[in-house]
Amino acid sequence: MMLRLLSLFLLIGTLLTACTDTAPRGGGDILVLGDSVMAWNGGGDAAIPDAMQAALDRTVVSKAVPGAQFDNDSGLAGSVGFDIRRQFPGGRWNWIVMNGGANDLGSDCGCGACSAVVDALIGADGMSGAIPAFVSRLQAESGARIMWMGYYAGNGKGSFIGCRDDLVRMETRLARFAKASPGVLFVDSEDVIDPTEPGNYAADNTHPSVRASALIGAYLAQQIAQAGRSQNR
Repeated sequence: MMLRLLSLFLLIGTLLTACTDTAPRGGGDILVLGDSVMAWNGGGDAAIPDAMQAALDRTVVSKAVPGAQFDNDSGLAGSVGFDIRRQFPGGRWNWIVMNGGANDLGSDCGCGACSAVVDALIGADGMSGAIPAFVSRLQAESGARIMWMGYYAGNGKGSFIGCRDDLVRMETRLARFAKASPGVLFVDSEDVIDPTEPGNYAADNTHPSVRASALIGAYLAQQIAQAGRSQNR
């Protein structure tokens, strides 16, 4: 029995290692944390982080996990990346790019009465809650500039239709938090994704197509490059 359990844990560890890059010892250049929107198309090296790396010609390490919540109460699930806060491997980084929150709304309140879940993630003041607290800790521990990527609008057919109002409320607060916080940027993927264009969505009508991942990754890379130029002036 113990041998079977050991084999199972070794298999899980091997699969997780295969699905995510290994962070350089002590940190690295650009780190990505998040959920399936970030990770989608990764099997073909065509996820958002892959597009960022290609556009910037810089090393991008992704720890994003499909299905991850920002705040996952399960200790076991959180330990293997299903809690976005626990995806952070430590170390010093130049940039940390992240997203999250949609799966919290889907899992914790079924995209229904979600005001309490949104408030726990980020308060009405835009400065309190789990997300601002984690971003502040990331800045202190990693020395990184933080980019929060907002979700794009759905095409009306996907699995998060009922979450739209609460996601907009959450991201309005996040944009306000970023504006008031030095070293934090809010970048909305909605700026480059046209919800009336079917080619921007995967077959499930929720996740980005390869084309959309490329558009979003290039846009995030552009924002990082512009921020770098502004910092050097």
